[in-house]
Amino acid sequence: MRSLRFTLALPLAVVLAGCPKNKTNGEPLTHAEAQSALEEAQATSATDSLVAANIELTTNFELGADLDTAAAGLGAAIVELVPCASVTFSNDVLTVDWGARSGNCSYRGHTFTGQSTISIEKNADDQVRVHHEWTRLSDGVVTLDGSADVTWDFAEKQRHVVHHAEWKYLPTGRTGTGDGDRIQTPLGGDLTQGITVNGTRSWTGKDGRWELAIDDVAWRWADPVPEAGSYTLATPFGKDVTLAFSRQSDAAIGVKVSGTRGSFSFTVLTATD
Repeated sequence: MRSLRFTLALPLAVVLAGCPKNKTNGEPLTHAEAQSALEEAQATSATDSLVAANIELTTNFELGADLDTAAAGLGAAIVELVPCASVTFSNDVLTVDWGARSGNCSYRGHTFTGQSTISIEKNADDQVRVHHEWTRLSDGVVTLDGSADVTWDFAEKQRHVVHHAEWKYLPTGRTGTGDGDRIQTPLGGDLTQGITVNGTRSWTGKDGRWELAIDDVAWRWADPVPEAGSYTLATPFGKDVTLAFSRQSDAAIGVKVSGTRGSFSFTVLTATD
């Protein structure tokens, strides 16, 4: 039996080493703007991590099987991996109540509560499509309501994720409503090493609208940030920011944060024992 496994859990924090180098050519970001951007980044990263872990749980079923068989196999796999989950079926739709039973409720560092609804809409040897809906899904850091359509294309060796969600980041109380459309492919053709991501994300928070363009961002599973590629962030205060990533060594990745009025350089330490 072949099963679909596409790990997407991402780390939530990075360690910055050294001091930023400010090359300001004009008016820099204000402290309030920088703090706002940081908090938005924390909130959206935590939301992405929760979504990724939850989607990963729903990728374990037999490819090419009829939808009834695939749904039954997926339900059994979820309960095996997260025994606290209660799974019910209605017209091939799985409803998962997290924490309805005793036992472990954690997966990839997230302890789930709330509810997920999962529909396997297509299960062919060349393509799989799964629809997700979340009702007050939470890991104690983020509470999320929303949906996603996830399509695996095996000829192109890529996964397409389109989502819409409303979230609350509990540590700061920040809320957001937004969408994403991303293509993910195995890093260098080897999924065991990581993924490459292209696409967009946008959301509206308390300070206004944010838009993120993702350009050939390469992630290795063990690293806290991408090792290549760039993000371009359009902020609600009219100062676009670009984050460019480059690997410096096995233990460090350089991140250059640039705007029209200056740039900052950071070194991000990779995972250590």
